[in-house]
Amino acid sequence: MDLSPLWISLKIAAGATIITFVLGIIVARAVSNMKRGKAIVDSIMSIPLVLPPTVVGFLVLIAMGSNSFIGKALGSIGIDVIFTVWGGIIASTIVSFPIMYRSTRGAIDQVDPNLIAVGRTLGMGEWKIFRKVVVPNAWPGIAAATVLSFARALGEFGATIMVAGNIPGKTRTMSVAIYSFMQSGNREKAYVWVGIIVAFSVTILILMNLFTQSFGRRKK
Repeated sequence: MDLSPLWISLKIAAGATIITFVLGIIVARAVSNMKRGKAIVDSIMSIPLVLPPTVVGFLVLIAMGSNSFIGKALGSIGIDVIFTVWGGIIASTIVSFPIMYRSTRGAIDQVDPNLIAVGRTLGMGEWKIFRKVVVPNAWPGIAAATVLSFARALGEFGATIMVAGNIPGKTRTMSVAIYSFMQSGNREKAYVWVGIIVAFSVTILILMNLFTQSFGRRKK
C-alpha cells in the first residue's frame, strides 16, 4: 500500500501547525492588548472560517500563482509554491489559523487581570508578563487550539487540492486520496484512508481531553 498520502498529510499538517502556533499567539496577544477595533480585527482573522475552503484555495492560487506579483517574486529566486507541499502548507495554515487565533485569544482574555497587575507591580515588562504569567495560565487553551489546528490541517481538502493539486507521491494528501479513489471507483482503498483519518482524529481529540483534564488536576 502506498503510504505517501499519510506522510504528505503529516508534513503539511505539521508545517501548518507550527506556523499557526507562532502567528496565532502573536496576533492573539496583540489583539488582546488593543483598546479599539477588536471586533474588526476579529472579523478579518475569522474570514477563512466562513469562506468555503475552495474559495480560500482559489484566492491563494490567485495571490501566489505564477502570474501574480508574489508568484513572480518567488519564481525569480527559484521558489515554487503552487502544486507543491509548500502550497499545501500555506493553504492549510490559512484555513486552520482562525481556530488557533480565536481559541488562544479566548484563553488569554480569561487570565485573571490581578495576576497581570501583580507582575507589573513587581516591575516586570509586558513581554515578560506575557511569558511568565499569561502563557502559563492560558496554556490549556493554547494547547487545545494547537491540537485542533493540527487536526483541521490534517483533514483539509478544498484549499489543499486547489493550491497543491493532486500529484501522487508529491502533493496527494489523505483527503485528496479518498476523493481520487472514490472517483475511480476504488472504494476499498477509500475506506482504508477514511479509517486512518478517523483514527487519527479520534486519537488527537482523546489526547487533547486527557491533557486538559491532567492540567486541571495539577492546578487543583
